[in-house]
Amino acid sequence: MWRRSFSTLPKKKWDAVVIGGGHNGLTAAAYLARGGLSVAVLERRHVIGGAAVTEEIVPGFKFSRCSYLQSLLRPCIIRELELGRHGLKLLKRSPSSFTPCLDGRYLLLGPDQDLNHSEISKFSKHDAHAYPRYEKQLERFCGFMDPLLDATPPESLQGASSFNDKLSNKMYKSAFWARCLRQAVSLGHKDMVDFMDLLLAPASKVLNNWFESDVLKATLATDAVIGSTASVHTPGSGYVLLHHVMGETDGEKGIWSYVEGGMGSVSMAIANAAKEAGAEIFTNAEVSEILTEDSSIVKGVLLADGTRVESSAILSNATPYRTYVELVPTNVLPENFVGAIKNSDYSSATTKINLAVDKLPQFQCCNTNHSSPGPEHFGTIHIGAESMDEVHSACHDSENGLPSRRPVIEMTIPSTLDNTISPPGKHVINLFIQYTPYKPSDGNWEDPTYREAFAQRCFKLIDEYAPGFSSSIISYDMLTPPDLEREIGLTGGNIFHGAMGLDSLFLMRPVKGWSNYRSPLKGLYLCGSGAHPGGGVMGAPGRNAAHVVLQDLKRI
Repeated sequence: MWRRSFSTLPKKKWDAVVIGGGHNGLTAAAYLARGGLSVAVLERRHVIGGAAVTEEIVPGFKFSRCSYLQSLLRPCIIRELELGRHGLKLLKRSPSSFTPCLDGRYLLLGPDQDLNHSEISKFSKHDAHAYPRYEKQLERFCGFMDPLLDATPPESLQGASSFNDKLSNKMYKSAFWARCLRQAVSLGHKDMVDFMDLLLAPASKVLNNWFESDVLKATLATDAVIGSTASVHTPGSGYVLLHHVMGETDGEKGIWSYVEGGMGSVSMAIANAAKEAGAEIFTNAEVSEILTEDSSIVKGVLLADGTRVESSAILSNATPYRTYVELVPTNVLPENFVGAIKNSDYSSATTKINLAVDKLPQFQCCNTNHSSPGPEHFGTIHIGAESMDEVHSACHDSENGLPSRRPVIEMTIPSTLDNTISPPGKHVINLFIQYTPYKPSDGNWEDPTYREAFAQRCFKLIDEYAPGFSSSIISYDMLTPPDLEREIGLTGGNIFHGAMGLDSLFLMRPVKGWSNYRSPLKGLYLCGSGAHPGGGVMGAPGRNAAHVVLQDLKRI
């Protein structure tokens, strides 16, 4: 991994400084450097990647410590930065989903439509016929939304502007909304109404209207609540169902993949592209303050060791809270803006456990006992979610301040397709777990005994489906919401840099009036997941923000 110390940071004024070497910050740096700017990326940790990182916590085992699957990385970024040439290799999963049941049945799903029909028919003939239509409708909705992801929101101009700027902004907004109108017309009245229903309704309502099988509904419902504190019954959770078909792998829509070498390989490929374009990347370079001139324009950053780094533009890949509340000096930003940032939702109920194991889990419902991977091992394995009521119950525990008694677990085993991340015969397992409150009412995540008790609760739940799983564990790494905040820099432990509710998207992200990556402090931009279009290993906020910066610097 990239480990260049900031002690080698040249003493010069940079055109742009990027705070944070996560995948969005690196993406911004690559586009800025390709635009001819001198760019320095300053990463607090010893390793780049942010939440898209690979680390060898247990000797011989490489963990994707936070993010663990790829699909959302924008195709234009992969193409424009030539990430394949820079080392990015995607490993498609098929089947892509496995839900074991305690009654001995199971559900496999994937890109093979014949397999899907056969598997769903075990639970409901009606659902087997409905499922292709459900996917097709979601694909049409994604087609409507897709162009929005690569576009700067049509924000109103902030501050004093020239006539040309006002004219340019008006033309952009007119073209943007005209394009949206054309897409809405092409979608058709019925689909548009259904799309609005999907956006506003609880996931449970959407799925109940489509299907009758509890297992199928629960499997799909996990897409709607992943990474959030929401229940499947929360209004507005339905739109996250689009993640089921959003994104692509090598041009195949809706296909989620592992990345050879772990998710850090995504960040490394982008870093290689940025470096080739001329950007410089420094680790162990923690930014402690954003420096301003007359409290009106940025002039650089101050590092934790006292080093001053001058720059004409600053792009922050940190969370909105970290950027605007903790790094910008007090009384520089408007009070109402800071208040809106503070009042944003950074809550999290997510815990990630990465495990080194000496054998694959053997699921009782499959009646097999083999050391090599079977179809059940390749995709996302849904544990503890056989009905939407179980998902809701797990959420209800968290709302009452308690870690879920029966957590909802998404298990993935990337080493089934990637032999570079574990020793022969052994495996890496990721557990993405919900729901775990930031401050539990019955204990403290800093207490080793409390942490271990919850980890064992998760392992024992898996034992119910795969007897003997607990005994296969060599070691594990656990990141609770406070750990994600402290180690990765995610405010509140929120993996999206802030909630992805309908009140926090598009023109409302990070706050109303500032969705175009700019800020009230001239020269300071937001390029991380706290900006449009939001979280996930997407790269779009970094690319979009870089284009805005290049546009602004041309006007100077």
